[in-house]
Amino acid sequence: MTAKPWRVLALLPLDEELVRGLFAQFGDAVELAFPPTRDRAGLHAALADAELVVGDFTGQLGLDADAVAAAPKLAFVQMPSVGTDSVDGAALAAAGVPLSNTAGANARAVAEWAVGAAFALCRQLTWGDRAVRERGWPQAELLARGTREIHSQRVGIVGFGAIGAEAARLFGALGCEVSYWTRRRRAEAAATYRELDDLLAHSDILVVALPLTDETRGLLGPERLALLPDRALLVNVARGGIVPDDAVLAALESGRLAGAALDVFDQEPPPADHPLRGNENVLLSPHVAGGTGQSQLTIVSMVLDNVRAVVEGRPAADVVNGVDPLPKRR
Repeated sequence: MTAKPWRVLALLPLDEELVRGLFAQFGDAVELAFPPTRDRAGLHAALADAELVVGDFTGQLGLDADAVAAAPKLAFVQMPSVGTDSVDGAALAAAGVPLSNTAGANARAVAEWAVGAAFALCRQLTWGDRAVRERGWPQAELLARGTREIHSQRVGIVGFGAIGAEAARLFGALGCEVSYWTRRRRAEAAATYRELDDLLAHSDILVVALPLTDETRGLLGPERLALLPDRALLVNVARGGIVPDDAVLAALESGRLAGAALDVFDQEPPPADHPLRGNENVLLSPHVAGGTGQSQLTIVSMVLDNVRAVVEGRPAADVVNGVDPLPKRR
């Protein structure tokens, strides 16, 4: 390892002693720092000396272009997540700084959540639970809401990265007819490729599993949701901005959507009085589809492995912004 310690800035919203314990394995090769305050001013102050940043998976301390400009010594950014939409990857690329994520770390966890949510929507599980807790016994009412067996549903998956591919495999194992759309057709996919509008028209259950980018923001707005079959179901494990909250509400109110399972929202958390919170046809989740013990251990391991690679002068894995994966100190 290099004699000069790497100045590592940890933006993780975790207990400082826990983070220090995770990085203790690097000994004198790493000098660990934390922002003095968890706000923009504290972030910019800490970035002045940072060479390697481990990002904030909540997005609270996002690295926008101004933050990148405030980090003249920055050589590498590691996000402890698959999504990197809270980081300006282009600004980092312009500065010659590679940005890595933890690709595939929580694919199984998120795919299982998507399948579980689809089961809950098909069988009205959350609605029935609420009714019984309120001392009801709504057998006939629950059936009248349109319960269905999942194997009879046509599943469309928007996005076919690690999460989409795993979700397709799991839905296929249940006997569903599975189709997918992605910007790059996959020859090896165990599902049928359809163009996006055609996919929507043939999806009783629509699963959204692609990253939020300038190209995908608002991709599934009111016009596209109107292409779904009547009484379709929506499962969003991607980002709220891809399927805007207002569009989801309008589709629910029109009956185009019979239900939605949302792990993500335009604003997180959504306002306390947000109408989605009061809609009985929506299953709400606080952006934790990937949050299992197994996936968290995998993410920590991948982050530490990449930090070790950089500290030892080796290329980083899973660089997503097109920069040379071998970080260069300034």
